[in-house]
Amino acid sequence: MKRAWVWVWVVVVVGVAEGLGVNWGNQAAQNLHPRNIVQMLKDNNISKVKLFDSDAWVVKHFAGTGIEVMLGIPNLHLASLADRYKHAKEWVKANLTRHIHEGGVDIKYVAVGNEPFLKAYNGSNLQTTYPALWNIQKAINEAGLGDKIKATIPQNADVYDSGNKGPSGGDFRSDIRATMKQIVQFLRDNNAPFVVNIYPFLSLSLNPDFPIEFAFFSGGAQPVQDGPITYTNMLEANLDTLVWSLRRAGSGNVPIIVGEIGWPTDGDKYATVDLAKKFYDGFFKKISTSKGTPLYKDEIEYYLFGLTDENMKSIAPGDFERHWGIFRYDGQPKFPTDFTGKGSNKTMPVAAKNVKYLERKWCVYANNSETTDQLSASMEYACTNGDCTALKYGGPCSKLDNSSKISYAYNMLFQMMYQDVETCDFGGLAKIVTRNATVGNCLFPISLNTDWAWRVGTDVTSTFLLALLVSLLLLLDS
Repeated sequence: MKRAWVWVWVVVVVGVAEGLGVNWGNQAAQNLHPRNIVQMLKDNNISKVKLFDSDAWVVKHFAGTGIEVMLGIPNLHLASLADRYKHAKEWVKANLTRHIHEGGVDIKYVAVGNEPFLKAYNGSNLQTTYPALWNIQKAINEAGLGDKIKATIPQNADVYDSGNKGPSGGDFRSDIRATMKQIVQFLRDNNAPFVVNIYPFLSLSLNPDFPIEFAFFSGGAQPVQDGPITYTNMLEANLDTLVWSLRRAGSGNVPIIVGEIGWPTDGDKYATVDLAKKFYDGFFKKISTSKGTPLYKDEIEYYLFGLTDENMKSIAPGDFERHWGIFRYDGQPKFPTDFTGKGSNKTMPVAAKNVKYLERKWCVYANNSETTDQLSASMEYACTNGDCTALKYGGPCSKLDNSSKISYAYNMLFQMMYQDVETCDFGGLAKIVTRNATVGNCLFPISLNTDWAWRVGTDVTSTFLLALLVSLLLLLDS
């Protein structure tokens, strides 16, 4: 969400590779209206969206759009859903059946949790994830929706490995192997897919010995030989490691969906617009062939991560976490690419339309007389409460002079707080200006006008009351 370019392109959208979807997260200070998102997806011929929760007010905007939806259940609900089947039935009634009607929402999958077996979670979800999955699918079936809607679990690719033996050595991690075998056999028996999140960027960023070209699809990587099969990119090698893991679990016929894949544009030396464009251009060209991998011949569904930047995501894994979007925070594309993989990669994706912003004003450093300690304290405050990730590493904002960096930090907090004048003070070090403060390619953004009034008194009331009722029922039953 930290880019500013003025582009003039002839936009031609003729369709995308079959099976292409996108993740839309909302961990941002301001989010585009769902109407904007629906229009963006339609304009770019993207017909699938994966959500991380099931907010009824958001979901209803996909009704009658022809866009296929994967709903999400956050990890914090796994224990409750696993504990009592009644809770799963209540969740299905509140979040599925209300949307399933003629002209309603085309819900195809329910994602039960998200990467619940990450090593960082220390096994905290190990006992609850499979029972929650089982209960949700049972409730879906009981509601008469089992043939249409399948429950699954998006897993991080760290749930399996090959022990440096190549893809053919693939197997699920020893500490979760028994549970994973239960899960994949359940998916097999219910004709549900295995959803995996794969990030070539992370393999490159976190491993200094990782061969850079192996993260891309340009053919410049040193091939990896595994028996008779030659691998030239990380994605195919990773997916075939999963194929072997599924086979060893007795579920080699389970269909595979890549639930997240993408490349960030800031916050790391490898997170640049140029490398993101290189990745996506090669990726779109690859999937346009509708071929899977050397072992998995079927076409694979892919969900790009992500649609827009999210400036309130945790940066514990790295500053790049807030810069995964193909589009900026306001729905403006960051770089030209062709979703079809068959046309021109010099065409810009179609931007969000009818986006509303707050006033054209910015908070900047006033260049008053102050001490170094005052400046340091104000910067720390602005960056702790705002978002300074674009100032780090090798992005365009990292090249600003010191005064401009201070202004950038001040303005980010000011905009994230809806241009509250009290946030543009910093002990007299800042001032509000009406001249665009953007410097070169470093965007000084303006806050979105989310105008929450359109939810008050109508949909928000019924949604809130329903959520409150469900919460009370869960509390009484616990």
